[in-house]
Amino acid sequence: MAGAEGAATGWLALHLAPGLGAVQRRALLEAFPDPREALHASPALLRKLGLRPETIGFLGDPDHPLLVRHLEWSRQPGCSIVTLVDPRYPPLLREIEDPPPLLFVRGDPALLARPQLAIVGSRRPTPAGRELAREFAARLARFGLVITSGLAHGIDGCAHEGALEAGGKTIAVTGTGPDRIYPAANEALARRIAGEGALVTEYPLGTPPLPGNFPRRNRIIAGLSVGTLVVEADLRSGSLISARLAMESGREVFAIPGPVRSPVSRGCHALIRQGATLVTCVDEVLEELGPLIGSVLDGAEPAREGTDTGDEAPDPEYRQLLEAMAHEPVSVDELVQRTGLTPQGVSSMLLLLELKGQVSVLPGGRYQRIA
Repeated sequence: MAGAEGAATGWLALHLAPGLGAVQRRALLEAFPDPREALHASPALLRKLGLRPETIGFLGDPDHPLLVRHLEWSRQPGCSIVTLVDPRYPPLLREIEDPPPLLFVRGDPALLARPQLAIVGSRRPTPAGRELAREFAARLARFGLVITSGLAHGIDGCAHEGALEAGGKTIAVTGTGPDRIYPAANEALARRIAGEGALVTEYPLGTPPLPGNFPRRNRIIAGLSVGTLVVEADLRSGSLISARLAMESGREVFAIPGPVRSPVSRGCHALIRQGATLVTCVDEVLEELGPLIGSVLDGAEPAREGTDTGDEAPDPEYRQLLEAMAHEPVSVDELVQRTGLTPQGVSSMLLLLELKGQVSVLPGGRYQRIA
């Protein structure tokens, strides 16, 4: 085998070999900078490197069915294997402590090297959280950023959808093999991402959605991105892992504040206490990222925060809430009584309306419509 496929064979062997841990993989790469050479090394030399018999047997069989299966997958239209030494390998991901030796990509691998912002959060967001994720993703995508997330229910899915609906690009990093979609409910979204963006995973074909896969997946989400935005998250949310890994890698972390009594705001508030940047609008994200991605922003969307783009009709519940407010000061309890909505729902919606400049907060915890 020659060319990119031949180069991928050695990296695939290192990636798929049974019994090959991180220490042994490093030893192999030190001995064989081109992993293809390991496939022709003598068993005696491989034993000196501390490899197990099953690992040595696997490396000694370049035509192993598992290697062939993955190479055949990469020959399909829209499927790629991007190794650590491939020019398409994302430079920011290469900088993290434990970069994956290779990535399986469905879609456009060129997107991996473009400036990305991760948008993550709760799997059970409020209506306001869903709208914020879509709105931030759409506007940031229009500015040229690729929106990266994890294809999960909730904020992740909304972020992907917002980017696509704005005509932008999005990357979904999955915790399964490249031939599996999880959750199944997002299969149509995943197909659209593969066609207009990219699906990325380090896990081999057939890998199921095991619980331990997703924390490791999060390091790739954070590692690909210049920054991570957390929209809503409780204190046990996996999105906080992405944020922590981003902080540890010296990347920007942003968090949107929410109602103090809302469980899905507590994770964001904790991040802000730990040093994350509090943001309430897209402009504040761009101000922080501008020095890092200035060239991407040139010629991008001219509309600034507070401009009504008219992209979406107001949600019926938001219209109902605004109509219930009239233009007189009113409390949350009064709005709950007038609308029949839950207190948490009303509080979340009021936060979004405040961020949009449609509602002002008055002393005594009362709100007034201003638009």
